[in-house]
Amino acid sequence: MTSPDIGRHYDERSPIEDEIRDGQIHMWYWYDRDDDAPLSEALHRITRKVTDTLGLRAGERVLDAGCGTGETAAYLARTHGVSVTGVTISAFEAGKAAERAAAAGVAERTAFDLGDFHALPYADGSFDAVLALESLQNANDLPQVLGEFFRVLRPGGRLTFSDLCLGAPGDPARLAKFVEALKLPALPPLSGWLDLVRGAGFAVEEYTECGPRVFGMKAKFLAAAMARRDEVAAKVGEAALSEFSRKNMGFFAPRKDQVGYAIVSARKPH
Repeated sequence: MTSPDIGRHYDERSPIEDEIRDGQIHMWYWYDRDDDAPLSEALHRITRKVTDTLGLRAGERVLDAGCGTGETAAYLARTHGVSVTGVTISAFEAGKAAERAAAAGVAERTAFDLGDFHALPYADGSFDAVLALESLQNANDLPQVLGEFFRVLRPGGRLTFSDLCLGAPGDPARLAKFVEALKLPALPPLSGWLDLVRGAGFAVEEYTECGPRVFGMKAKFLAAAMARRDEVAAKVGEAALSEFSRKNMGFFAPRKDQVGYAIVSARKPH
């Protein structure tokens, strides 16, 4: 898909995702089937687990590349005292993110731009840290995007991203439905992600693959989302929610071990 196509894709799905996930448009984290954490907490665990690896310090400048509807940026500005610039290719997300930051009282420490991370509109060395929380999966040219992250980071700056990765071998037809539902150009294994990061010039410092507690808990997410179905339908309309469900049915097609979840932290050398 082209970048405008991806923008339209998120303009269509993000309003509903925003309602279901309370602004945290990313995956979840449950320890096991007996973990009774509500969906909002399971989602926020990913936010904390991924962003904590950046080691943020007050006053630093952070790029949230693929910022979604702004909950993560607002959390970072509020909790760590950093300045966050979010960039997204979705006009809906950029507008909603600005609204959310203002409501959270951090408008002065956040900014949200409509743009393409294949060609970032920022000067070299503009940021101390770059976060890409499940946004690289939509890149048409991963080396180009990672090269842009490298360029806009200062020497010694940090990159952390989390994303889906190829898990255990399994039924390729199920995986194809998943890839189509999410409009993924590719689904690298963890080793592939690491090769891409190193190929862009970064030094990898930490990585993990926690798929069993993320996609492996898809049944818990589905149950939690279905419990909110009537509430969400009342806000977005039954027809819109039914169409959203139809288009995203393939997300649940793979076996729970076929899709992993990678978190990778790296540094631009001094």
